[in-house]
Formats: sequence, structure tokens, C-alpha cells
Amino acid sequence: GPDAETFRAIEGAMTEEKVRSTQGVFQFELSGDGGGTWYIDLKNKGGSTGFGKPPGTADVVMSMSSADFVKMFTGPFHFLMILFLFLYKLKPFMAFMSGNSSIK
Repeated sequence: GPDAETFRAIEGAMTEEKVRSTQGVFQFELSGDGGGTWYIDLKNKGGSTGFGKPPGTADVVMSMSSADFVKMFTGPFHFLMILFLFLYKLKPFMAFMSGNSSIK
């Protein structure tokens, strides 16, 4: 279905650099046709996607319809790029909150 095709396209677009710079595991709880639990691992061994729970603990869990998921990754905003930008900006804050760093 469209969900599986979208996850295959995301995995095909992964690079070592994106995985190294993102360092996040995302779990998607999708409802509707083609729904279920899916993941995008941008933290481990070059990255991966798949059906079911991620191999490790998810850093982010999102719930939405399958149709909205497909729109997010194929629509004009290309959610993956927004997600990378969000994580890049969020990392200093997360480090500060965990006591590992100061905000710069």
C-alpha cells in the first residue's frame, strides 16, 4: 500500500550523514487502510524503516491516519526535512534539560 511505499522511499533516501546528524528513532501509530505500527530509525547502523515497533526505544511516537502520514512525506512540505530541522534545533535544548550541556 501507499504506507509501505512511502517507508521504502524514506529508507532509500537515507544516508549515513542524515543518520549521524539526526540520531532519532521515530515510531508511527497509523490508523486506517495500511495502518499499524511503523518506524523510521535514524539512529542505528545506517538507518532503517519497517513495520512493527523499532528495534530499540523510540525517541518520538506520533499517531495519525495513514492518509495523513503519506501526505506528510509526499506533500509540498516534505515533513522529513522539517523533522530534521526541528531535531537539529531541539538537540541543544534536550541536552540542557538533561543537565548535559548549556544552551548556546
